[in-house]
Amino acid sequence: MICCRRCLNLVLSLTLLSSTLHAAEIGDSARWKREAANVSITRDDWGIAHIHGKTDADAVFGMEYAQAEDDFNRVETNYINALGRLAEAEGESRIYQDLRMKLFIDPVALKKQYAASPAWLRTLMDAFADGLNFYLYKHPEVKPRVIQHFEPWMALSFTEGSIGGDIERIDLAQLEAFYSHPAAIHASKPITSRDEVAYVHDSDPPEPTGSNGMAIAPSNTADHHALLLINPHTSFFFRSELQMASDENLNAYGAVTWGQFFIYQGFNERAGWMHTSSGVDAVDEYLETVEKKGDHFTYKYGNQQRSVTAEQITVPYKTDHGMAEKKFIIYRTHHGPIIHEEPCREENARWISIRLMHEPIKALTQSYLRTKATDYKSFRQTLELKANSSNNTIFADADGDIAYFHGNFIPRRDTTFDFTKPVDGSNPATDWKGLLTIDELPQLLNPASGWLYNSNNWPWSGAGISSLRKQDFPPYVETGTETARGLHAIRVLQNKKDFTLDTLIAAAYDSYLPWFDKTIPALLKAWNEAPHSSLLRARLTEQIAALRTWDHRWAVDSIPTSLAVFWGEDIRRLTTADAKKTGIPVEEYIATQVPSGQLLQSLASASDRLTSDFGTWKTPWGDINRFQRITGDLVQPFNDAQPSIPVGFTSSLWGSLASFGARPYPGTKKWYGTVGNSFVAVVEFGDKVRAKAVTAGGESGDPSSPHFNDQAKRYTTGDLRDVYFYPSDLKGHIERQYNPGN
Repeated sequence: MICCRRCLNLVLSLTLLSSTLHAAEIGDSARWKREAANVSITRDDWGIAHIHGKTDADAVFGMEYAQAEDDFNRVETNYINALGRLAEAEGESRIYQDLRMKLFIDPVALKKQYAASPAWLRTLMDAFADGLNFYLYKHPEVKPRVIQHFEPWMALSFTEGSIGGDIERIDLAQLEAFYSHPAAIHASKPITSRDEVAYVHDSDPPEPTGSNGMAIAPSNTADHHALLLINPHTSFFFRSELQMASDENLNAYGAVTWGQFFIYQGFNERAGWMHTSSGVDAVDEYLETVEKKGDHFTYKYGNQQRSVTAEQITVPYKTDHGMAEKKFIIYRTHHGPIIHEEPCREENARWISIRLMHEPIKALTQSYLRTKATDYKSFRQTLELKANSSNNTIFADADGDIAYFHGNFIPRRDTTFDFTKPVDGSNPATDWKGLLTIDELPQLLNPASGWLYNSNNWPWSGAGISSLRKQDFPPYVETGTETARGLHAIRVLQNKKDFTLDTLIAAAYDSYLPWFDKTIPALLKAWNEAPHSSLLRARLTEQIAALRTWDHRWAVDSIPTSLAVFWGEDIRRLTTADAKKTGIPVEEYIATQVPSGQLLQSLASASDRLTSDFGTWKTPWGDINRFQRITGDLVQPFNDAQPSIPVGFTSSLWGSLASFGARPYPGTKKWYGTVGNSFVAVVEFGDKVRAKAVTAGGESGDPSSPHFNDQAKRYTTGDLRDVYFYPSDLKGHIERQYNPGN
């Protein structure tokens, strides 16, 4: 009888719980439907969503719903990654990637920050979660990998939009080496870091990350309107293209990192912004002198011994037999979490902590508010939040102002220390001393040159004769150098007048490859000076003749482009390490330090590789360099037997402004691109805004959609399409119009 009563109580409890959940779902769905009624989504003939809501929150609800329609997998994956939950979807191999995120992303803390956020921001975060949850409610066939229900606070885990945030600077191999051996940590013995993981195709150099941004002043344009180039270089299909508008003066268009509720790189009717990756030093590592005191650790700080804080972090992960979890004891000093140990074998090896910006509320606020800025003054005001640590910004507006802003989160430091390396954490003088003010940051407004740009190079050449000067700023504001792409940007911008949207596009796709300006002459000289009796010289006669007449420009039908790129890859692979030791740029090192015989032998090797892979070294570049999109997978498969499209532009390593990072894959001979130009737009700010744009492949991640690959040809040829910004632009170009859920 007791057993029966227990069973009855259990049944009653489960019934009550089920009823409560059902009632909650009914309440949620009613709210979602009310929100959806305030939103219209107009899909144009490229499948791009133009969202309009009565309020900003309504627009956020609609844009999240529309993004989920286009590619829910990418939306969810961005939040799985941001929340440190990849191992729940992909297994044990992702444990340390999750641990890295969890060093900073704590749901309990984010929930408290959500509760403390301004009411207007909470409303937007609520709408963010509601839009995604309503999509899942209306599409029960969609099965999330991990996140079954989105919560508003989750928006604070992913606030900035870059392809790799500051947290991802933490080396995973070193983090694993430190935290995978708790016994060794407690014994306070040094742990050596593991080697870096090699590239998949180790003859390929890594593709430089980042983007191109250009702004042209009215004095240099045909119609006397400011122009802006928006050209992020990311992994393909990393962002959505859409427009979000409301009756509360929101009307922004551009590239949105999947799942976020603000336009990351784009424009409104009066102003536009383009972010490029910054070389600012905004992340520091500290050498911590740690001692074990009983069952805990202390670290030296000045004349004090402070306690190292310890906390447990649990990382769940998927196995073949269900979910499991791994627990870690994580250590922190006032600088930040311990991420690895000094790579030495001394008995008292020091631990290394990391300090970086972590201001979720400020970062999300700044990211959203800049989309509503309508002129230089209001855009600059958003920078006062100082919550953009990894981006430079190129700006233009309808008043004719053009501007450059360097990364606007820059800690103030003692310049007697080299912060590009770990500094002594026991010395209080190495601590941050607040942040540089906006007036102290590198920035330009309306330079006399009439143009400015950034291509992830240093800012000291960004406006020709009007450029900022390195000596006017602390060394930590910029750690980068000049690049071949930077030199190319100057070439297409300086001494040019009468720019239009079309000539700005032409500049962005200019085919010159300046990396070869010094290296090819060195190669030709090596051949000229080789003995006439040399068999190697005789073997390379035709190749040298082809390179001698080459204009250093890429083209799909160019044989010299193929030969030069294959040779450039080979000679870089052989010489980059030595060049780094000398501190000489690799192209300068190749041109001045590499023996003639090595230059020629490298050309022979490149010729052999071309012949082996394609039957002859006389293979046009477009037969090798291809764009292919055959599935919606996060990691794209490639197949030489499947259709693909020739691409003329190359890796940005060679100075190509239009970037296409390609390589062969297992089972392929052709090279397929996965990174580089992803979204390209040019914008003119006059009485009305005019713009053209193109997206890699297409807007949809669904291979059955007509918009999965409908922009591929335009993408590969730089044939940008008109942007339908105004309702009048959309007339005759509407594919469908609907409320979310209908």
